[in-house]
Amino acid sequence: MSSRDQIFSAIRKNKPAAVPGVTPDLSVVIGYPDLLSQFSTVLTAIGGSCREVASAEDAKQFIASLDKGTFVIDTTAEHPSGLAQLSPAALASVDTAIIRGGVAVAENGSIWVTENEMVNRLLPFIAQQLILIINEKDLVPTMHQAYERISINETGFGVFIAGPSKTADIEQSLVIGAHGPCGMVAVIVRES
Repeated sequence: MSSRDQIFSAIRKNKPAAVPGVTPDLSVVIGYPDLLSQFSTVLTAIGGSCREVASAEDAKQFIASLDKGTFVIDTTAEHPSGLAQLSPAALASVDTAIIRGGVAVAENGSIWVTENEMVNRLLPFIAQQLILIINEKDLVPTMHQAYERISINETGFGVFIAGPSKTADIEQSLVIGAHGPCGMVAVIVRES
C-alpha cells in the first residue's frame, strides 16, 4: 500500500459522524431599525447619494431637475430601439443612464439590476452618471435576503451595483470613476 493510500485509509477510519447543518436566523443576527436610513447612510459613505421621493411622478420631477448632460439614456421610459446592440464606441459618450433597480441591500448599499432593466449590459458601467430608481418595499437588510428574492433563472445576467466606480489600487489613492460611473444616485420611491 502506498503512502497516499495509507493516509486516505487512516482518514476514512477516523472520519467523524455527520452532523446536520443548522441554518441561522439572520434576521436576529443582522437587523436594522430603519432599512431606508441604513441603506442611505451606507450608499453615501461609499460615494453615492440617495434621494427619497413620495411617488413615481416625484421621481420623474427630481430626475428632470438634475444636470444630466446631453446624452441621456433612460431605460425606464420607452427606450430607443437597437439599444441592446449598441457597441461600446457608440455608448462611450453616454453622460447619464437612468435604470430601474430591483432589490436594494441595506448592509452594503447595493442595488440588483438585471439585463432586462439595463437593456445593454454596458450601459450602467460606461455612463458617467448612473441613476437607479428603486421602490422602498424592495429594501432588504442583508445579501442573504437579497439572494432569496432574486431569480437568475428568470432574468439571466444581473449585477449588484453599489455606488460609483472606485479603486485605490494605485498608491492607495482613492480614484472615483476610474472604470465606471463617476457618480450614482439612488432614487427611492416611498409609495407602495
